Amino acid sequence: MKLRDIAHSRTGDKGDISNISVIAFDRKNFPALEAYLTPERIKQHFAGIVNGKVVRYTIPTLGAMNFVMQEALGGGVTRSLALDAHGKCLASALLDMEIPDSALR
Repeated sequence: MKLRDIAHSRTGDKGDISNISVIAFDRKNFPALEAYLTPERIKQHFAGIVNGKVVRYTIPTLGAMNFVMQEALGGGVTRSLALDAHGKCLASALLDMEIPDSALR
């Protein structure tokens, strides 16, 4: 299943840093998402886009996590030649990630 089937997302940016929040629709899915969505897996998903470190912050009471991705916007909004210099479409790209059914058990 796609991540978008069980969670929604928001993005933000500051300079060359993009952050993406992932919020479970149902908090019962949060532990499985927390186990599956590691910083390493997020960096792998954005290979070629995120060149720096990925740090994850979790908010279990909200069923949410936030990924802060360094060197993710081609130098930042005013320096990037990317079509989406703010990285707003990165949330959609992350929500397109395939989550194996076995991860939700």
